[in-house]
Amino acid sequence: MLKFYYNTGPNPMKVALLLEEAGLPYEGVPVDGRKGDQHKPDYLAINPNAKAPSLVDGDAVIFDSNAILLYLAEKSGKFLGGKSPAERGALLSWLMFIATGVGPYSGQSVHFQHHAPEKLAYAINRYRFEAKRHYGILNARLADRPYILGDAYSIVDMAAWGWARLLHVVLDAEAWGDLPHLKRLVDEISARPAASRALALAASHTFKADMDEEARRNMFPSNLVKA
Repeated sequence: MLKFYYNTGPNPMKVALLLEEAGLPYEGVPVDGRKGDQHKPDYLAINPNAKAPSLVDGDAVIFDSNAILLYLAEKSGKFLGGKSPAERGALLSWLMFIATGVGPYSGQSVHFQHHAPEKLAYAINRYRFEAKRHYGILNARLADRPYILGDAYSIVDMAAWGWARLLHVVLDAEAWGDLPHLKRLVDEISARPAASRALALAASHTFKADMDEEARRNMFPSNLVKA
């Protein structure tokens, strides 16, 4: 059986969504970042990057969320879009766009607005601007098609959902006013039974909620390093 290491963050949740959509049996293993589970030797042996999610499938170990999406879609034969070279190119391009743009800029936008020890106006503006720019590209893509790849619901939509459903944290709730097509997709996916099951997985374990000194040390070790 697949072993899925997760927490409540956007990257684990998009993998949980695919697991539920594809109907793949799995064992969920919580990784509580604020308690430092990701730094334990047993977990580092699986994921040297000390992040969640990770997936173990027999001898196969995958520790990047977008790599996991691609691996599971290929394993199940579902949610990959079309089979032509053009369709494959679109799948890979948009999946990597989310992996290298939407995710990192969204994460840094959240960090500098909500968790940085200093409120740096330049950093906040930089990451908010880039996050919104990336979401704007997705919104424009969705203006004339139901899903990012066209008519087929795919892992690209799941990857986008993982982050975009948290837009109120990445940017603010008012940002949805400029992103109606993306909001339509997020609302549609959030209403799917598989999304409800994915979020139920997140709620099934009580993760540490307090951002105390222990949590800051485990979540943001860079704050302990002097420049």
